[in-house]
This record gives sequence, C-alpha cells and structure tokens, in this order.
Amino acid sequence: MDLATIIGIVGAFAFILGAMVTSGGLMIFVDVPSILIVFGGSFFVVMMKFNLKQFFGAVKIAAKAFIFKLDKPEDLIEQAVAMADAARKGGFLALEEAQITNSFMQKAVDMLVDGHDGEVVRAALEKDIALTEERHRTGIAIFRAVGDVGPAMGMIGTLVGLVAMLSNMSDPKSIGPSMAVALLTTLYGSMMANMVAIPVADKLSLRMGEEMLNRNLIMDAVLAIQDGQNPRVIEGFLKNYLAEKNRKIDTTDGE
Repeated sequence: MDLATIIGIVGAFAFILGAMVTSGGLMIFVDVPSILIVFGGSFFVVMMKFNLKQFFGAVKIAAKAFIFKLDKPEDLIEQAVAMADAARKGGFLALEEAQITNSFMQKAVDMLVDGHDGEVVRAALEKDIALTEERHRTGIAIFRAVGDVGPAMGMIGTLVGLVAMLSNMSDPKSIGPSMAVALLTTLYGSMMANMVAIPVADKLSLRMGEEMLNRNLIMDAVLAIQDGQNPRVIEGFLKNYLAEKNRKIDTTDGE
C-alpha cells in the first residue's frame, strides 16, 4: 500500500469537499450534464487515442500507484551475493535451491541453471525489460491523455453552457442552470486532471523508474555470476545502484 498516494488523494479531496460544504452544500456542485460532458466525453476521447487492450489495461497499471510491492535494491544485492557465493562453491546447479521471490530474478536464474550462453541471457532479459517499460509507458501515456483531455472537455462544457445561457436570455429561470453547466464542467475537468490523472501518471512514472532500476540490477548480477566473478566484487559494483550513503561494502572475504 502506497500511503503517500492514499493520503495525498484523500487529503486533496477532503479539503476541496470541505470547501464545497462550507460554501453552501455539496448538491449545488452536482450537475448531471456537466458530469456527462467531462467524464463521459473524456472517457471516449482518450479511448480513441489507444486500442481497447491498452485502454482497459490502464486500470490494472493504475493500481500500482496505490498498491505496489517492490523489492528493496539492498535486499536484491544481498541475495545476489549469496547466490554468487553458492554458485562459486557448488556450480550453477546449486542455484536451483535458492529461495527467490522476485519473478524476474527467478527467470534469470533459471536461464543460468539451464546453461544458456551469456549473450542469450542478456538478450532475453533486455527484451523483458524493454517490453515491461513499454507497458508502463503506455499506462502513463493514458493518464497523461486524461490529464490533457479533462480540462479541454471542461472548456467544451463551458461553451455549451454559455451558448445555452445566451440563447435563452429572455428566460431568467434558464440562466442559472446554464451557468452551472458552464462553470461546473471547468471545475470537474480541472479536478479530474490535477487531482487524479496527472498525479497518478507521475506516480506510475516513479514506479517505472524504480522497477527498471531493480531489473537492470538483477540482470547485471546474474551476468556477473555467470562470468564467475568474486561475490565481493559483484557486491561492489551492484552497490553503484544505491544512493552513495548506502554503499558501505562488507570487505569480509566471502570465500
């Protein structure tokens, strides 16, 4: 569970809704035509930009902004060093006994145990990384598109409301509802873009960077194990993936 995302979105809506309540009640900020224009219109306009699989797959990707379990790089390095030590003592087959929870690391180790050439392992892992990054970028692009389209649909709704208002100036009772559509569509579009779509896209971009770092770390670790490098040497260059303050290296000989 990503507390920053949960707290952020709940806090933002709480302050906005609180302001609405103190400004005369929530119901005066509810307008069905405005909702249809902004949310319905944005939904279908964004769908036009992508294929259906990508569009509906964005929901699954969006979940990573709220619920996302990522291995710590420090833990991956520790596990890689332990596997390097095991491989040095018992060969690659000894890695079959390793308890691996990371699916990408498990895939890489399986290729190592199966005796694939280093270039084959590298090519397969790089392809996996590239495809994963592409899926992430598609999800991010969809939410960026929502962030772009939402305010635009709000502006369209504003124009619709103004046209309706100006065409019925002789009827004072129609001016209020028409102005509500004109103003509330802008409000809805801005809220959808700036309180949901753009923050989710930014959080997904952050998650993508973290996941790509971990996968590149794993790939370098497995290839180093395949080359038979010393576990302490492997630990040293893998810690380059960490912030400098976290790069303290255990100099004890692992042999």
